[in-house]
Amino acid sequence: MSDSIKHECGIALVRLLKPLDYYLEKYGTATYGINKLYLLMEKQHNRGQDGAGVANIKFDMQPGERYISRHRSNSNKPIQDVFDKINGAIQEVYEKDPELLKDTDWLKKNVGFTGELFLGHLRYGTFGRNSIENCHPFLRQNNWMTRNLVVAGNFNLTNVDELFDLLVNIGQHPKEMSDTVTVLEKIGHFLDEENNKLFKEYKTLGYSNEEISSLIAKKMDVQSILKNAALDWDGGYAMAGLMGHGDAFVLRDPSGIRPAHYYQDDEVVVVTSERPAIQTAFNVPLESIKEIKPGHALIIKRDGTVSEQLVREPLEEKQCSFERIYFSRGSDADIYKERKELGRSITPEVLKSIDYDVDNSVFSFIPNTAETAFYGMVKGMEDYINQNKLKEIRALGPDATDEQLTEVLSKRARAEKIAIKDAKLRTFITQDSGRDDLVAHVYDVTYGAIAMGKDNLVVIDDSIVRGTTLKQSIFRILDRLGPKKIVIVSSAPQIRYPDCYGIDMAKLGDFIAFVAAITLLKEQGKDAIITDVYKRCKAQVNLPKEEIRNYVKEIYAPFTAEEISAKISQLLRPEGIKAEVQVIYQTIEGLHKAIPNHKGDWYFTGDYPTPGGNKVVNKSFINYIEGKNERAY
Repeated sequence: MSDSIKHECGIALVRLLKPLDYYLEKYGTATYGINKLYLLMEKQHNRGQDGAGVANIKFDMQPGERYISRHRSNSNKPIQDVFDKINGAIQEVYEKDPELLKDTDWLKKNVGFTGELFLGHLRYGTFGRNSIENCHPFLRQNNWMTRNLVVAGNFNLTNVDELFDLLVNIGQHPKEMSDTVTVLEKIGHFLDEENNKLFKEYKTLGYSNEEISSLIAKKMDVQSILKNAALDWDGGYAMAGLMGHGDAFVLRDPSGIRPAHYYQDDEVVVVTSERPAIQTAFNVPLESIKEIKPGHALIIKRDGTVSEQLVREPLEEKQCSFERIYFSRGSDADIYKERKELGRSITPEVLKSIDYDVDNSVFSFIPNTAETAFYGMVKGMEDYINQNKLKEIRALGPDATDEQLTEVLSKRARAEKIAIKDAKLRTFITQDSGRDDLVAHVYDVTYGAIAMGKDNLVVIDDSIVRGTTLKQSIFRILDRLGPKKIVIVSSAPQIRYPDCYGIDMAKLGDFIAFVAAITLLKEQGKDAIITDVYKRCKAQVNLPKEEIRNYVKEIYAPFTAEEISAKISQLLRPEGIKAEVQVIYQTIEGLHKAIPNHKGDWYFTGDYPTPGGNKVVNKSFINYIEGKNERAY
């Protein structure tokens, strides 16, 4: 098992390349670094609202002076809480003597978070306890500056059990079996090894211990440390780390599953999960922001040298497509276009569902991430309507009256804001306890826009995972408006397989697409397929993960996507509503056309980018058959 909390998080790293006096003179403040970190974290708050943490390292401090600071929070407003603590100390200085804020040497010696190297983390907890211990950054402390390590990441590893055993075999005694602790200790172990190697080397050459500490800081081979530490990692990760002497890194997994972007000029180096955060905080053009290549680490040395170095041989690129659909910030130029295209490309299926009766159909969306896809769907409808306008105008001939032409030209897609999110309750992936009672109260509707008994109501959502919110809340409140038919459109394809790289969707039985496929198999007397898949999965339990195959695909194989969608529509239709109900999904082809550069589609196809994915889906199916309501990693 891995951490009790799995999440899609956000990271922000800021390295100041100039002395603090430079920023004081140019920008009027010595707290330029922490101010920018705050902006970067706020601009990524979509990636973490359950916890936040910040760490800072100061350069050129004397023995006895504190050079590492860290604050973490799991309060209701964690970013605000963390920065209130940091800024509170600065405000106290201002109230005491404003001139001290211009004395950078005094600030570094007396006030926390006034250093040159910053790391921030946002945590989006989706399962288990929301305790302060789960909040990054994590700190591995030591009296030797070059052995101190701060780590924060957006990651999940599938083979924590193997890595845990490796740590035990080298003599360590990890305090828990979690991917966070494992990563920290794996990197820490090879950081210690690098220190030991360099110490022996320079001791042999006759240097004093004090001289050796300085030499180790200069000669530390960060690339080698990461190569050794990450050699056996199976998963998706964007892992950021700071070392006590001032080196820093951000390492990305070989398949590019998790995102990491960076910007560099002569003043700063910045790394974030979200590209728009850098654009906004530093007012720089899109073209100046780069993506860390899969399998590479951006390494920032204490002397300011910046390089992108190979750590793991890149695999076939499988950047997460679902992240683009749901988690990522929609203000990114490419993501905005992709989400619009997801909505536009599903228009033909929507037209079929309403029997091409656009005049008597109202189009809307589920707030908030589906709004951009909604614009794309409306654009697709307008294209269809415009084609029909041309046909009608041509049919009217040269003698058409202004009244006739006006009637044709006035036809438009009837777009309305129907659903309103009435409470700040996360309903996509959230704590299991108490969830069902909450979802029924999440949405409200706008009355008066639907012709009762006559209009179709088409509502697009970014994705449909469990269907709980649809069945318990959305269908019922939409039915109050009296539509003839309710069509729910998912801009994402059917989610059929568990994730194990950072989004907590590990139980097959939670997926409405899986439930629909199992139901169809039983209804059609094909129970033998279920039994056979179970036997095959059980036979693989003790195999190395590299030899495990995804036999769960055979559960879906007898059916078309349309057949499964039809069964989903039946399963999600609540008792007692009057409207006809239909649920339609994006196609895999439509997904790849809309998001061509992010080919990680394992949620939908079962084609996992790492062997650990097949191991997880194998265990998840076994858990389902054996009635174990637990996660598969």
